[in-house]
Amino acid sequence: RLKPFNRLQVILQHLKMSKHTDSTAEVLLEKRGGAGIITLNRPKALNALNLSMIQQIYPQIKTWEQDPETFLIIIKGTGGKAFCAGGDIRAITDAGKVGDRLAQDFFREEYILNNAIGTCKKPYVALIDGITMGGGVGLSVHGHFRVATEKTLFAMPETAIGLFPDVGGGYFLPRLSGKIGCYLALTGFRLKGRDVQKAGIATHFVESEKLPALEKDLIALKSPSTENIADLLNSYHVKSKIDQEKEFVLDEHMEKINSLFSANSMEEIVKKLKQDGSPFAIKQLETINKMSPTSLKMTLRQLREGASMSLQDVLTMEYRLSQACMRGHDFYEGVRAVLIDKDQSPRWKPATLEEVSDEFVDNCFKPLGNNDLKL
Repeated sequence: RLKPFNRLQVILQHLKMSKHTDSTAEVLLEKRGGAGIITLNRPKALNALNLSMIQQIYPQIKTWEQDPETFLIIIKGTGGKAFCAGGDIRAITDAGKVGDRLAQDFFREEYILNNAIGTCKKPYVALIDGITMGGGVGLSVHGHFRVATEKTLFAMPETAIGLFPDVGGGYFLPRLSGKIGCYLALTGFRLKGRDVQKAGIATHFVESEKLPALEKDLIALKSPSTENIADLLNSYHVKSKIDQEKEFVLDEHMEKINSLFSANSMEEIVKKLKQDGSPFAIKQLETINKMSPTSLKMTLRQLREGASMSLQDVLTMEYRLSQACMRGHDFYEGVRAVLIDKDQSPRWKPATLEEVSDEFVDNCFKPLGNNDLKL
């Protein structure tokens, strides 16, 4: 029998381990071979990101970054349906309504985590299998490698709930080719499978059933460099045959997207779409008309400014915007219409683009003094 002290040590050790590998934990953090592995583990909630998950992931990334025995970081989701469908919007809404700190803390800590991923010194591999939206995009897109599969469904649907494409959307969206980023941001258009890679959001495409083998090979790499990891991912990518011949879903519309979405104001984009009158343009108009006018104006400016900013400056700007949304009307109304009552008919205030003044939008971008995000 173990001596009492040793037994206590064993129990403590077991508790420590089980906290990280316990199947009920919302996020699993483990070290396998040379890889630190983050597994988002809220399958019933499509692995939506909440504050406690952020608070576990961030220090672990920082620890692995300093650890000479950790050569790469892998992040993935459980359940087969989603990598991560977004942030825990319901909790933020409830908090914002009553002025609870969570409405500040969630965005602050989420953006600090997005920045840690964007500046991570170790190669960071996100396996974005399944739904990857909003907060899930923030956990993946700023890392070195993003591996999409035929099950990947990417979107930044925030303008439909009175928010804006945050988590560094102002950084990566305007850097996609042509005006794709602007189009995705304003309309919330969904990209699927290989198109996520063709749009430049994912770096590689690998069949979903090959991910376990890929992960095993990544873990087995002996002190790999970023190039070694890239070579391994490339070798899987070139062998993936699904939809190999299909052209990019937006190819036929790229000319229109580039001309129609290059206008300087939302009003001008709408005018151009009306003038164009093609089935594609009409469809975009219908979509844009459902979105929060405030969100649309905020988003267009966010992307225009973000195009020439560092990731840190973009996240600082987006934190200001997040708090403007928390103070406003449309976010709560959008969440009500889309997620709570599900009547899909939000009553936006102001209801038209013309009523959203430049002065109001300017105010959303103003520094928050001591409350600004510090990175």
